[in-house]
Amino acid sequence: MATSRVRIQEADFDIGAELAALQGERTDVGAVASFVGCVRGHTREDDISALALEHYPGMTERAIEAMIAEAQARFGLQGALVIHRVGRLLPGERIVLVAVAAP
Repeated sequence: MATSRVRIQEADFDIGAELAALQGERTDVGAVASFVGCVRGHTREDDISALALEHYPGMTERAIEAMIAEAQARFGLQGALVIHRVGRLLPGERIVLVAVAAP
């Protein structure tokens, strides 16, 4: 059975704990793949001191759930997790974790 979770939050997250929870005790999971997005600081074009991220509660979660449902249907995922932070984030801080479990 495929599971999915979407969280929009201000707090940081523990990548290792989140990936372990996604897999859980399942023995049918053959791979867990993840992407972590972070706030950039200095680039050639910009000096970024902070990002202020906002969202529309309810709408944001529904849109992400729809993307997960499409990915589960296309790729046979056994689980998916998206954590997206909001609020004021500084360079080097994590913004998003996207993780999937598959056979």
